[in-house]
Amino acid sequence: MKYHKINKDLFIKNRKNFMSKMKDSSLAVFNSNDIYPISADSTMPFQQSRDIFYLSGVDQEESVLVLFPDCPKEKHREILFLKETNDHIAVWEGEKLTKEAAFETSGIKTVYWLKDMDKVLFELMTQCDTVYVNTNEHYRANIETETREARFIKTLLEKYPAHSVAKSNPILQRLRSVKDPIELKLMQEACTITEKGFKRVLDFVKPGVWEYNIEAEFMHEFLNNRSRGFSYTPIVASGNNANVLHYVENNQECKAGDLILIDAGAEYANYSSDMTRTIPVSGKFTKRQKEVYNAVNRVKKEATKLLVPGAFWESYHVEVGKMMTSELLGLGLLDKADVQNEDKDWPAYKKYFMHGTSHHIGLDTHDYGILTEPMQANNVFTVEPGIYIPAEGFGIRLEDDLVIQEKGEPFNLMGDIPIEAEEIEELMNS
Repeated sequence: MKYHKINKDLFIKNRKNFMSKMKDSSLAVFNSNDIYPISADSTMPFQQSRDIFYLSGVDQEESVLVLFPDCPKEKHREILFLKETNDHIAVWEGEKLTKEAAFETSGIKTVYWLKDMDKVLFELMTQCDTVYVNTNEHYRANIETETREARFIKTLLEKYPAHSVAKSNPILQRLRSVKDPIELKLMQEACTITEKGFKRVLDFVKPGVWEYNIEAEFMHEFLNNRSRGFSYTPIVASGNNANVLHYVENNQECKAGDLILIDAGAEYANYSSDMTRTIPVSGKFTKRQKEVYNAVNRVKKEATKLLVPGAFWESYHVEVGKMMTSELLGLGLLDKADVQNEDKDWPAYKKYFMHGTSHHIGLDTHDYGILTEPMQANNVFTVEPGIYIPAEGFGIRLEDDLVIQEKGEPFNLMGDIPIEAEEIEELMNS
């Protein structure tokens, strides 16, 4: 892995918190992701399942974590099953985790090779009443490929049909949404790397560069700072491309007078950052562009103040909609009649700002968190209002990552990344 070693105390604490929520006489199992094929002998780069990583720090394929807090044998209350390394694997792929290295990574003392899993798991299943299975219940999940986790669950329930079944995901949704100080430092590092990439781009952009050139500048900086790369597919959208919310082709020339909407963030140690900035190709905003830019920035600043413990995500978005409506009236994009006659299920402002303002962020860019429950300190949310005007040939979105505090305004993990229009212009022309 490119990232620096993570303190295993994080994973020890995460497991302790998870096990405290489990039922009596229950066992939970978590699987790594597959390495997914492309074609012939080609594969996609491996990315670990965030759940097993969160609970163990293990970042390699063919890994299984078993938690059984009430197990009669103390050594079997936490177990890692790993792919056994050998000389052949070491030559072709690099050495995998040894049992000693797995302990140093995770704090788990009992480590078996995968070939022993069926035998050990049978013993454990005779000693428990309930098995926790780990299904993906994220509100945006849309899964067509059968995962390693899904295959395991199918086999487990066929082999042990008399056990009660419980769900790991609701526990993980709550635990993962509240970040530990170690996690916040890792997320800060991801944001700091993103800052370096953005400042590099400000010095690079000029008329005639291509969107993919800008993407390449980010990747150069990310890799040089121990990041694996982008935490999600980047958007580099010049001109009217910015009005396509999920534009990812990044294959057009950036022309004088246009704006470029850049939605890009570095990952670090599997943790995400999520930044959006909108910059002028020529290094200076037009009067109209700056008017709209500043309106978006005002909404972002005021929306940020609403991220406090006890706030509800749905009510928060209603308030942000009111802020945006006011700004759109000021810009002449809406009039009073538009607002008076609006459909309450699709308010007038949605014509120009059609997406949500905030989502959880952490190990996943759209991270775990139960949106029907009140916000808590150390939840991390994006704030990303936008105004999209196809008729005027540009769209503007601004986004930072905010940590909710016990008291006061959220802490901005991206507070050092330039955002004011004048600051952007000054840096691009220095």
